[in-house]
Amino acid sequence: MKMISIVPKLTFLIAVLLVVQACKQEKQDEITEEEPLVQYDEPASALPIDRLKLPKGFSIEVYADSIDGARSMAMGDDGTLFVGTRNENKVYAIQDRDKDFRADKVMVLDTTLEVPNGIAFKDGSLYVAEVGRLVRYDSIETRLENPPKPKVVYDDYPTEFHHGWKYIAFGPDDKLYVPVGAPCNICDSTVSDKRFATITRMDADGGNREIYAHGVRNSVGFTWHPETKEMYFTDNGRDMLGDDIPPCELNRVTEAGQHFGYPFCHGGTVKDPEFGDQRPCSDFVPPVQALGAHVAPLGVKFYTGDMFPEKYRQYAFIAEHGSWNRSKKVGYKITLVQLADNKAVGYETFLEGWLDEAEQERFGRPVDLLFLDDGSMLISDDFGDAIYRVTYTAENS
Repeated sequence: MKMISIVPKLTFLIAVLLVVQACKQEKQDEITEEEPLVQYDEPASALPIDRLKLPKGFSIEVYADSIDGARSMAMGDDGTLFVGTRNENKVYAIQDRDKDFRADKVMVLDTTLEVPNGIAFKDGSLYVAEVGRLVRYDSIETRLENPPKPKVVYDDYPTEFHHGWKYIAFGPDDKLYVPVGAPCNICDSTVSDKRFATITRMDADGGNREIYAHGVRNSVGFTWHPETKEMYFTDNGRDMLGDDIPPCELNRVTEAGQHFGYPFCHGGTVKDPEFGDQRPCSDFVPPVQALGAHVAPLGVKFYTGDMFPEKYRQYAFIAEHGSWNRSKKVGYKITLVQLADNKAVGYETFLEGWLDEAEQERFGRPVDLLFLDDGSMLISDDFGDAIYRVTYTAENS
């Protein structure tokens, strides 16, 4: 009788042990199983990138599509690509989680900011520049799904919208550089606020703010030479002087406090019809390279990678956003300025085709440039709402 009564108990214990073991295995499977990628709803790109023309050996593909108004870019320490916008008021976080050089996860971090064009990344924090203030998202890459409330770094810069959108970046001195565009097409705005038409710089916490460069109408892109550590910045020339003047500019800063001409002189040689009599062009630092009139140069970067041929280390790549007030459109391309002994010795087209010159129709406007660790180049496009990746293969050259 005792043996018979033990059987149900043994059966019950065996069943419990089997359930426990199954639960342990299921839990172990959950731990060891790779987390699935979170895809964003992205159809095959409809952008006609076959129209884009590059030098032999180079190729271009879409890295991310449907990124409304994609403008300034910054890369996080863990490989998250952050993208700012202008009119869309969005800040994006984009990931390539399977490392196939195409975005597979896109998150919108914030939609409440005013013109969050400028972004920079440092020490785990994302800095975003609005028109009149700068905010910071700390430890952002660990909180992408639930972004922290941003901390205000400053909120006392001019609030004028005209040329108020900003490009920001940390320099080799660990200072944060922030431009303040002129609030007009042409005016001497420094009489109301000396910060207008300048590039300012500050500590990462917003302290020790100062004016670094004067006479800068509207810079929406700057970088530092990889060897000399000197700042190079693009500047958009004034409007309403006709199709062909004044030129836009690529400038070089050799010391703090230099003046680059606006509003008195443009491109180093063009006397302004309204303000030119007040000061001669000889008073100012001329551009390293006079660019095309109305091409609207924005992002600029020097090549430091290993993918492109060695000669490209001598070039500054410039994203020419393209004209809006010219009888025949110009720009809409990536150009190169070749430098030798800190002087420009060449200015040429590297990538074109966003503009159909015959039809005067466009499908894209390049904004910013960023180089990945493998040496390839990303290009943002706020008209085509995309980010492209440019690669080079010697076998195809």
